[in-house]
Amino acid sequence: MIMGNGCTRNCKFCAVPHQPAPAPPEEDEPARLTEAVVRMGLRYVVITSVTRDDLPDGGANHFVAVINALHQRIPDIKIEILTPDFQGKLEPLQTVLEARPTVFNHNVETVQRLAKQIRNRATYECSMRVLANAAQISDIPVKTGLMVGVGETDDEVVTTIRELHAVGASILTIGQYLPPSDNHWPLQRYVEPEKFTEWAEFAREIGFSFVVSAPLVRSSYNAAEALDAVISPNSR
Repeated sequence: MIMGNGCTRNCKFCAVPHQPAPAPPEEDEPARLTEAVVRMGLRYVVITSVTRDDLPDGGANHFVAVINALHQRIPDIKIEILTPDFQGKLEPLQTVLEARPTVFNHNVETVQRLAKQIRNRATYECSMRVLANAAQISDIPVKTGLMVGVGETDDEVVTTIRELHAVGASILTIGQYLPPSDNHWPLQRYVEPEKFTEWAEFAREIGFSFVVSAPLVRSSYNAAEALDAVISPNSR
């Protein structure tokens, strides 16, 4: 996770501390991150960030600096970026996509009815627009994630899956929400494993290239395997 440990938003499901005015991104972070990747011997890396609404570009150019540093040091590295919504602005999105990450990821998080209650200044419609724009302006695979157990219905999950596919997402993760503390959004239900399997089968049937759907799944779960499935659809 880049650009600090303080987020300008305060979503009710997230454990990242809220800071209205975080410190500027550290200029040497791309180099330090790259060195860490080299030392760990990673061939696939997922880069995410806090949301930085305080920055004019939402942190897009810092993402680019990280991507470029990794490409320069490790030419064959595979890079998945998990970005905030950049307030729905097209220019920051174009900026990060032009740096040629391997996979673009932005999580829709929850169903439309609950988004305004759970996500701070992040709307369902904006996330859908980000995913649609990413799919339209680039050939980079588009990924997204959904958490369940926050109060959604099964039908709402199915509708969301269908709408995510319609805007161009090809990789999907679905996992069980677990509150980080008693002060966060309360857990509404534990979803049965069979239901996760049912949703995965539905997503594959309507055309998703790769789906991981299970209680303990998180956004970066089996990330490299997802890329293989998109490149070679018969391997999913």
